[in-house]
Amino acid sequence: MRENLKAMAQRRSTYAALVCAALAGGCSNDFAADGLWPSLDASEPAPAANNTGTRMEIPPSSGEMAGSPTYSGDMAQIDSGAGKQFVPIDTGPSRQAPNTGTFVGQKVATLRSELENLKSVLQQQNQEFQQVLGGAMQNAQRYHAIVGAVSARLQVGTTPGNPVLVSQWNQAQSELDRMISSTAALNSLSNRVSSNSDLAAYLLQATRAAFGLQGAVDEDHRQLSILEDDVNRTVVSIDRLLNEINEAVTRQNTFEAGERRNLSGLARAISNGEVYGPSLANFAYNRSASLSPYTPPAPGMEGSGGTAGAPPLVVIRFDRPNVDYQQALYSAVSKALEQRPGATFEIVGVTPERGTTADVAVNSSTARRRAEQVMQTLVEMGLPVERVQLSSAESVAAQSNEVHVYVR
Repeated sequence: MRENLKAMAQRRSTYAALVCAALAGGCSNDFAADGLWPSLDASEPAPAANNTGTRMEIPPSSGEMAGSPTYSGDMAQIDSGAGKQFVPIDTGPSRQAPNTGTFVGQKVATLRSELENLKSVLQQQNQEFQQVLGGAMQNAQRYHAIVGAVSARLQVGTTPGNPVLVSQWNQAQSELDRMISSTAALNSLSNRVSSNSDLAAYLLQATRAAFGLQGAVDEDHRQLSILEDDVNRTVVSIDRLLNEINEAVTRQNTFEAGERRNLSGLARAISNGEVYGPSLANFAYNRSASLSPYTPPAPGMEGSGGTAGAPPLVVIRFDRPNVDYQQALYSAVSKALEQRPGATFEIVGVTPERGTTADVAVNSSTARRRAEQVMQTLVEMGLPVERVQLSSAESVAAQSNEVHVYVR
Protein backbone atom coordinates (compact mmCIF):
# COMPACT_ATOMS: atom_id res chain seq x y z
CA MET A 1 0.00 0.00 0.00
CA ARG A 2 2.79 2.38 0.88
CA GLU A 3 4.55 1.54 -2.34
CA ASN A 4 1.38 2.27 -4.29
CA LEU A 5 0.93 5.62 -2.60
CA LYS A 6 4.57 6.49 -3.16
CA ALA A 7 4.31 5.57 -6.82
CA MET A 8 1.16 7.71 -7.24
CA ALA A 9 2.89 10.64 -5.59
CA GLN A 10 5.84 10.33 -7.95
CA ARG A 11 3.51 10.19 -10.99
CA ARG A 12 1.64 13.32 -9.80
CA SER A 13 4.90 15.16 -9.25
CA THR A 14 6.11 14.27 -12.73
CA TYR A 15 2.80 15.27 -14.34
CA ALA A 16 2.79 18.63 -12.54
CA ALA A 17 6.35 19.31 -13.69
CA LEU A 18 5.40 18.53 -17.30
CA VAL A 19 2.36 20.76 -17.14
CA CYS A 20 4.35 23.66 -15.73
CA ALA A 21 7.00 23.19 -18.38
CA ALA A 22 4.40 23.21 -21.11
CA LEU A 23 2.65 26.25 -19.72
CA ALA A 24 5.91 28.12 -19.28
CA GLY A 25 6.95 27.35 -22.85
CA GLY A 26 3.58 28.41 -24.28
CA CYS A 27 3.44 31.63 -22.30
CA SER A 28 6.99 32.54 -23.24
CA ASN A 29 6.28 32.04 -26.93
CA ASP A 30 3.06 34.09 -26.83
CA PHE A 31 4.66 36.97 -24.93
CA ALA A 32 7.60 37.04 -27.30
CA ALA A 33 5.30 37.00 -30.31
CA ASP A 34 3.14 39.82 -28.98
CA GLY A 35 6.09 41.96 -28.06
CA LEU A 36 5.02 42.38 -24.48
CA TRP A 37 8.42 41.61 -23.02
CA PRO A 38 10.57 44.76 -22.66
CA SER A 39 13.34 44.96 -25.24
CA LEU A 40 16.91 45.74 -24.25
CA ASP A 41 17.69 47.92 -27.29
CA ALA A 42 16.62 51.52 -27.98
CA SER A 43 14.52 50.80 -31.07
CA GLU A 44 10.74 51.17 -31.06
CA PRO A 45 8.76 47.95 -30.89
CA ALA A 46 7.20 46.92 -34.19
CA PRO A 47 3.44 47.39 -34.36
CA ALA A 48 1.38 44.30 -34.02
CA ALA A 49 0.01 42.95 -37.26
CA ASN A 50 -3.73 43.14 -37.73
CA ASN A 51 -4.49 39.61 -38.63
CA THR A 52 -8.25 40.03 -38.44
CA GLY A 53 -8.52 42.49 -41.41
CA THR A 54 -11.38 44.35 -39.72
CA ARG A 55 -11.83 48.17 -39.89
CA MET A 56 -12.28 50.12 -36.68
CA GLU A 57 -14.95 52.85 -36.91
CA ILE A 58 -14.53 56.02 -34.82
CA PRO A 59 -17.86 57.26 -33.49
CA PRO A 60 -18.88 60.86 -34.33
CA SER A 61 -18.05 63.60 -31.88
CA SER A 62 -20.62 65.40 -29.79
CA GLY A 63 -20.41 68.46 -32.06
CA GLU A 64 -21.13 66.37 -35.15
CA MET A 65 -24.01 64.62 -33.43
CA ALA A 66 -25.44 68.01 -32.44
CA GLY A 67 -25.30 69.29 -36.02
CA SER A 68 -22.60 71.86 -35.36
CA PRO A 69 -20.70 73.14 -38.43
CA THR A 70 -17.39 71.40 -39.04
CA TYR A 71 -14.57 72.40 -41.35
CA SER A 72 -13.15 70.22 -44.08
CA GLY A 73 -11.39 71.12 -47.31
CA ASP A 74 -9.27 74.01 -48.50
CA MET A 75 -9.23 77.21 -46.49
CA ALA A 76 -9.63 79.26 -49.65
CA GLN A 77 -13.01 77.65 -50.28
CA ILE A 78 -14.57 78.88 -47.04
CA ASP A 79 -15.58 82.20 -48.60
CA SER A 80 -16.56 81.34 -52.15
CA GLY A 81 -18.11 84.72 -52.86
CA ALA A 82 -21.67 83.44 -52.58
CA GLY A 83 -22.76 86.60 -50.77
CA LYS A 84 -24.04 87.18 -47.29
CA GLN A 85 -25.91 84.40 -45.57
CA PHE A 86 -29.41 84.80 -44.23
CA VAL A 87 -29.67 86.96 -41.16
CA PRO A 88 -30.35 84.53 -38.29
CA ILE A 89 -33.89 85.46 -37.28
CA ASP A 90 -36.38 83.45 -35.29
CA THR A 91 -39.33 82.73 -37.58
CA GLY A 92 -40.20 79.24 -36.39
CA PRO A 93 -43.81 78.45 -35.52
CA SER A 94 -44.97 79.25 -32.05
CA ARG A 95 -45.60 76.44 -29.61
CA GLN A 96 -49.16 75.23 -29.92
CA ALA A 97 -51.26 74.71 -26.78
CA PRO A 98 -54.83 73.58 -26.12
CA ASN A 99 -57.52 76.22 -25.96
CA THR A 100 -58.76 76.58 -22.40
CA GLY A 101 -62.12 77.99 -23.52
CA THR A 102 -61.77 81.11 -21.40
CA PHE A 103 -61.78 84.67 -22.67
CA VAL A 104 -58.08 84.96 -21.91
CA GLY A 105 -57.44 81.70 -23.77
CA GLN A 106 -59.16 83.12 -26.84
CA LYS A 107 -57.05 86.27 -26.49
CA VAL A 108 -53.91 84.12 -26.42
CA ALA A 109 -54.99 82.32 -29.60
CA THR A 110 -55.61 85.65 -31.37
CA LEU A 111 -52.26 87.10 -30.34
CA ARG A 112 -50.47 83.91 -31.37
CA SER A 113 -52.09 84.04 -34.82
CA GLU A 114 -51.01 87.65 -35.30
CA LEU A 115 -47.49 86.75 -34.25
CA GLU A 116 -47.38 83.94 -36.81
CA ASN A 117 -48.41 86.36 -39.55
CA LEU A 118 -45.68 88.77 -38.44
CA LYS A 119 -43.07 86.02 -38.56
CA SER A 120 -44.14 85.05 -42.06
CA VAL A 121 -43.80 88.65 -43.26
CA LEU A 122 -40.41 88.94 -41.55
CA GLN A 123 -39.15 85.80 -43.26
CA GLN A 124 -40.22 87.12 -46.66
CA GLN A 125 -38.48 90.43 -46.01
CA ASN A 126 -35.31 88.63 -45.01
CA GLN A 127 -35.37 86.69 -48.27
CA GLU A 128 -35.97 89.91 -50.20
CA PHE A 129 -32.99 91.46 -48.44
CA GLN A 130 -30.74 88.59 -49.52
CA GLN A 131 -31.99 88.83 -53.11
CA VAL A 132 -31.27 92.55 -53.28
CA LEU A 133 -27.79 91.99 -51.84
CA GLY A 134 -27.12 89.23 -54.35
CA GLY A 135 -28.17 91.45 -57.24
CA ALA A 136 -26.04 94.33 -55.96
CA MET A 137 -23.03 92.02 -55.66
CA GLN A 138 -23.45 90.85 -59.27
CA ASN A 139 -23.75 94.45 -60.46
CA ALA A 140 -20.62 95.38 -58.51
CA GLN A 141 -18.67 92.48 -60.03
CA ARG A 142 -19.64 93.52 -63.55
CA TYR A 143 -18.90 97.17 -62.76
CA HIS A 144 -15.41 96.47 -61.43
CA ALA A 145 -14.65 94.17 -64.37
CA ILE A 146 -15.51 96.95 -66.84
CA VAL A 147 -13.65 99.66 -64.92
CA GLY A 148 -10.63 97.38 -64.59
CA ALA A 149 -10.56 96.77 -68.33
CA VAL A 150 -10.78 100.51 -69.06
CA SER A 151 -8.06 101.34 -66.53
CA ALA A 152 -5.75 98.64 -67.92
CA ARG A 153 -6.15 100.02 -71.43
CA LEU A 154 -5.49 103.57 -70.26
CA GLN A 155 -2.45 102.41 -68.31
CA VAL A 156 -0.66 101.28 -71.48
CA GLY A 157 -1.91 104.31 -73.40
CA THR A 158 -4.52 104.75 -76.09
CA THR A 159 -5.99 107.34 -78.42
CA PRO A 160 -7.88 110.31 -76.96
CA GLY A 161 -11.61 109.65 -76.85
CA ASN A 162 -11.27 105.99 -77.86
CA PRO A 163 -14.85 104.94 -78.81
CA VAL A 164 -14.33 101.45 -77.37
CA LEU A 165 -13.44 102.90 -73.98
CA VAL A 166 -16.33 105.35 -74.23
CA SER A 167 -18.72 102.43 -74.77
CA GLN A 168 -17.24 100.55 -71.81
CA TRP A 169 -17.52 103.66 -69.67
CA ASN A 170 -21.23 103.87 -70.53
CA GLN A 171 -21.65 100.23 -69.50
CA ALA A 172 -19.94 100.95 -66.19
CA GLN A 173 -22.28 103.90 -65.69
CA SER A 174 -25.28 101.63 -66.28
CA GLU A 175 -24.02 99.09 -63.75
CA LEU A 176 -23.53 101.86 -61.20
CA ASP A 177 -27.08 103.07 -61.85
CA ARG A 178 -28.35 99.54 -61.15
CA MET A 179 -26.52 99.57 -57.83
CA ILE A 180 -28.19 102.88 -57.01
CA SER A 181 -31.57 101.31 -57.73
CA SER A 182 -30.61 98.50 -55.34
CA THR A 183 -29.98 101.09 -52.65
CA ALA A 184 -33.43 102.56 -53.28
CA ALA A 185 -34.92 99.09 -52.86
CA LEU A 186 -33.06 98.66 -49.57
CA ASN A 187 -34.41 102.00 -48.33
CA SER A 188 -37.96 100.90 -49.15
CA LEU A 189 -37.39 97.56 -47.41
CA SER A 190 -36.02 99.36 -44.36
CA ASN A 191 -39.24 101.36 -44.05
CA ARG A 192 -41.36 98.20 -44.21
CA VAL A 193 -39.25 96.41 -41.61
CA SER A 194 -39.59 99.45 -39.36
CA SER A 195 -43.38 99.08 -39.53
CA ASN A 196 -42.92 95.52 -38.24
CA SER A 197 -41.32 96.99 -35.14
CA ASP A 198 -44.52 98.88 -34.38
CA LEU A 199 -46.62 95.73 -34.73
CA ALA A 200 -44.23 93.72 -32.56
CA ALA A 201 -44.35 96.41 -29.88
CA TYR A 202 -48.15 96.27 -29.93
CA LEU A 203 -48.16 92.48 -29.58
CA LEU A 204 -45.75 92.66 -26.65
CA GLN A 205 -47.85 95.30 -24.91
CA ALA A 206 -51.10 93.36 -25.52
CA THR A 207 -49.54 90.14 -24.21
CA ARG A 208 -48.38 91.78 -21.01
CA ALA A 209 -51.75 93.46 -20.54
CA ALA A 210 -53.52 90.10 -20.87
CA PHE A 211 -52.01 88.98 -17.56
CA GLY A 212 -54.30 91.43 -15.79
CA LEU A 213 -57.56 90.21 -17.40
CA GLN A 214 -60.19 88.56 -15.21
CA GLY A 215 -61.32 84.94 -15.64
CA ALA A 216 -58.00 83.32 -16.53
CA VAL A 217 -56.85 79.88 -15.44
CA ASP A 218 -53.28 78.84 -14.68
CA GLU A 219 -52.86 77.37 -18.16
CA ASP A 220 -53.72 80.75 -19.68
CA HIS A 221 -50.94 82.48 -17.78
CA ARG A 222 -48.50 79.72 -18.70
CA GLN A 223 -49.31 80.20 -22.38
CA LEU A 224 -49.03 83.98 -22.01
CA SER A 225 -45.53 83.59 -20.59
CA ILE A 226 -44.49 81.42 -23.52
CA LEU A 227 -46.06 83.88 -25.95
CA GLU A 228 -44.28 86.83 -24.33
CA ASP A 229 -40.92 85.13 -24.74
CA ASP A 230 -41.73 84.38 -28.37
CA VAL A 231 -42.65 88.01 -29.06
CA ASN A 232 -39.44 89.19 -27.40
CA ARG A 233 -37.38 86.94 -29.68
CA THR A 234 -39.24 88.30 -32.69
CA VAL A 235 -38.48 91.87 -31.59
CA VAL A 236 -34.77 91.01 -31.44
CA SER A 237 -34.99 89.43 -34.91
CA ILE A 238 -36.61 92.56 -36.35
CA ASP A 239 -33.96 94.81 -34.82
CA ARG A 240 -31.19 92.59 -36.17
CA LEU A 241 -32.63 92.59 -39.70
CA LEU A 242 -33.20 96.35 -39.60
CA ASN A 243 -29.61 96.97 -38.50
CA GLU A 244 -28.29 94.76 -41.30
CA ILE A 245 -30.34 96.63 -43.90
CA ASN A 246 -29.29 100.07 -42.63
CA GLU A 247 -25.63 99.06 -42.59
CA ALA A 248 -25.96 97.81 -46.17
CA VAL A 249 -27.53 101.12 -47.21
CA THR A 250 -24.68 103.07 -45.61
CA ARG A 251 -22.07 100.93 -47.36
CA GLN A 252 -23.83 101.29 -50.70
CA ASN A 253 -24.13 105.07 -50.40
CA THR A 254 -20.45 105.43 -49.52
CA PHE A 255 -19.42 103.17 -52.37
CA GLU A 256 -21.62 104.90 -54.94
CA ALA A 257 -20.43 108.39 -53.96
CA GLY A 258 -16.81 107.34 -54.33
CA GLU A 259 -17.39 105.59 -57.64
CA ARG A 260 -19.17 108.64 -59.03
CA ARG A 261 -15.98 110.59 -58.48
CA ASN A 262 -13.88 107.77 -59.93
CA LEU A 263 -16.03 107.62 -63.06
CA SER A 264 -15.65 111.36 -63.52
CA GLY A 265 -11.88 111.01 -63.38
CA LEU A 266 -12.03 108.01 -65.69
CA ALA A 267 -14.05 109.99 -68.23
CA ARG A 268 -11.41 112.70 -68.21
CA ALA A 269 -8.67 110.11 -68.68
CA ILE A 270 -10.55 108.57 -71.63
CA SER A 271 -10.88 112.00 -73.18
CA ASN A 272 -7.11 112.54 -72.91
CA GLY A 273 -6.12 108.95 -73.72
CA GLU A 274 -4.13 108.47 -70.50
CA VAL A 275 -4.77 108.02 -66.80
CA TYR A 276 -3.33 110.42 -64.26
CA GLY A 277 -3.51 108.20 -61.19
CA PRO A 278 -5.93 107.39 -58.35
CA SER A 279 -8.79 109.77 -57.67
CA LEU A 280 -7.79 112.83 -55.67
CA ALA A 281 -10.63 111.95 -53.31
CA ASN A 282 -8.48 109.06 -52.07
CA PHE A 283 -5.88 111.58 -50.93
CA ALA A 284 -8.36 114.18 -49.69
CA TYR A 285 -10.06 111.73 -47.31
CA ASN A 286 -6.93 109.87 -46.18
CA ARG A 287 -6.97 111.01 -42.56
CA SER A 288 -4.14 108.64 -41.63
CA ALA A 289 -1.67 110.63 -43.76
CA SER A 290 0.94 112.83 -42.20
CA LEU A 291 -0.20 116.31 -41.21
CA SER A 292 3.26 117.86 -41.35
CA PRO A 293 3.59 121.36 -42.78
CA TYR A 294 3.27 121.46 -46.53
CA THR A 295 6.50 121.63 -48.53
CA PRO A 296 6.11 122.96 -52.11
CA PRO A 297 7.38 120.59 -54.81
CA ALA A 298 10.36 121.29 -56.95
CA PRO A 299 9.48 124.01 -59.45
CA GLY A 300 8.32 122.32 -62.62
CA MET A 301 5.87 125.01 -63.62
CA GLU A 302 7.37 128.05 -61.98
CA GLY A 303 5.37 131.26 -62.04
CA SER A 304 5.30 134.89 -61.16
CA GLY A 305 4.73 134.89 -57.43
CA GLY A 306 1.52 134.56 -55.46
CA THR A 307 -1.04 136.35 -53.38
CA ALA A 308 -0.34 137.36 -49.80
CA GLY A 309 3.34 136.45 -50.28
CA ALA A 310 2.66 132.70 -50.60
CA PRO A 311 4.27 130.96 -53.59
CA PRO A 312 1.83 129.21 -55.94
CA LEU A 313 1.69 125.44 -56.02
CA VAL A 314 1.25 125.45 -59.79
CA VAL A 315 1.34 128.16 -62.46
CA ILE A 316 -0.21 127.35 -65.81
CA ARG A 317 0.64 129.73 -68.65
CA PHE A 318 -1.86 129.75 -71.48
CA ASP A 319 0.56 131.30 -73.97
CA ARG A 320 -0.23 128.79 -76.72
CA PRO A 321 -3.21 126.68 -77.83
CA ASN A 322 -3.90 123.30 -76.19
CA VAL A 323 -1.68 123.62 -73.15
CA ASP A 324 -1.05 120.12 -71.70
CA TYR A 325 -1.11 120.83 -67.98
CA GLN A 326 -3.31 118.03 -66.56
CA GLN A 327 -0.65 115.52 -65.52
CA ALA A 328 1.58 118.14 -63.88
CA LEU A 329 -1.44 119.60 -62.08
CA TYR A 330 -2.50 116.16 -60.81
CA SER A 331 1.00 115.35 -59.55
CA ALA A 332 1.33 118.62 -57.64
CA VAL A 333 -2.14 118.52 -56.06
CA SER A 334 -1.90 114.83 -55.10
CA LYS A 335 1.46 115.42 -53.41
CA ALA A 336 0.01 118.40 -51.51
CA LEU A 337 -2.92 116.28 -50.34
CA GLU A 338 -0.57 113.50 -49.21
CA GLN A 339 1.04 115.93 -46.80
CA ARG A 340 -2.12 117.86 -45.87
CA PRO A 341 -5.30 115.82 -46.49
CA GLY A 342 -7.49 118.67 -45.27
CA ALA A 343 -6.00 121.30 -47.57
CA THR A 344 -8.13 123.56 -49.75
CA PHE A 345 -7.05 125.17 -52.98
CA GLU A 346 -7.51 128.62 -54.44
CA ILE A 347 -7.49 128.94 -58.22
CA VAL A 348 -6.63 132.45 -59.40
CA GLY A 349 -7.08 133.65 -62.96
CA VAL A 350 -4.21 136.13 -63.53
CA THR A 351 -4.51 138.86 -66.18
CA PRO A 352 -1.45 140.79 -67.45
CA GLU A 353 -1.62 144.53 -66.84
CA ARG A 354 -0.82 145.79 -70.28
CA GLY A 355 -2.64 147.10 -73.34
CA THR A 356 -5.78 149.16 -73.45
CA THR A 357 -8.63 148.96 -71.01
CA ALA A 358 -10.55 146.87 -73.51
CA ASP A 359 -7.62 144.46 -73.85
CA VAL A 360 -7.42 144.07 -70.08
CA ALA A 361 -11.16 143.39 -69.89
CA VAL A 362 -10.95 140.74 -72.61
CA ASN A 363 -7.91 139.12 -70.98
CA SER A 364 -9.64 139.16 -67.59
CA SER A 365 -12.65 137.32 -69.02
CA THR A 366 -10.37 134.79 -70.71
CA ALA A 367 -8.36 134.24 -67.51
CA ARG A 368 -11.61 133.65 -65.64
CA ARG A 369 -12.65 130.96 -68.11
CA ARG A 370 -9.22 129.34 -67.87
CA ALA A 371 -9.50 129.25 -64.08
CA GLU A 372 -12.93 127.64 -64.31
CA GLN A 373 -11.47 125.10 -66.73
CA VAL A 374 -8.70 124.21 -64.26
CA MET A 375 -11.25 123.95 -61.46
CA GLN A 376 -13.40 121.59 -63.54
CA THR A 377 -10.31 119.48 -64.25
CA LEU A 378 -9.57 119.13 -60.54
CA VAL A 379 -13.16 118.16 -59.79
CA GLU A 380 -13.05 115.53 -62.52
CA MET A 381 -9.85 114.22 -60.96
CA GLY A 382 -11.81 113.60 -57.76
CA LEU A 383 -11.12 116.73 -55.71
CA PRO A 384 -14.31 117.72 -53.81
CA VAL A 385 -15.76 120.93 -55.19
CA GLU A 386 -16.05 122.43 -51.70
CA ARG A 387 -12.24 122.30 -51.45
CA VAL A 388 -11.78 124.73 -54.37
CA GLN A 389 -12.21 128.52 -54.52
CA LEU A 390 -12.10 130.80 -57.58
CA SER A 391 -10.72 134.32 -57.72
CA SER A 392 -9.01 136.70 -60.16
CA ALA A 393 -6.04 139.07 -60.06
CA GLU A 394 -3.88 141.26 -62.26
CA SER A 395 -0.10 141.07 -62.57
CA VAL A 396 2.49 143.34 -64.11
CA ALA A 397 4.98 140.46 -64.47
CA ALA A 398 2.55 138.18 -66.34
CA GLN A 399 3.19 138.02 -70.08
CA SER A 400 0.02 136.09 -70.91
CA ASN A 401 -3.09 134.76 -69.22
CA GLU A 402 -2.12 132.51 -66.34
CA VAL A 403 -3.83 130.36 -63.74
CA HIS A 404 -2.22 130.07 -60.31
CA VAL A 405 -3.12 127.31 -57.87
CA TYR A 406 -2.46 127.97 -54.17
CA VAL A 407 -2.67 125.66 -51.16
CA ARG A 408 -4.70 127.10 -48.27
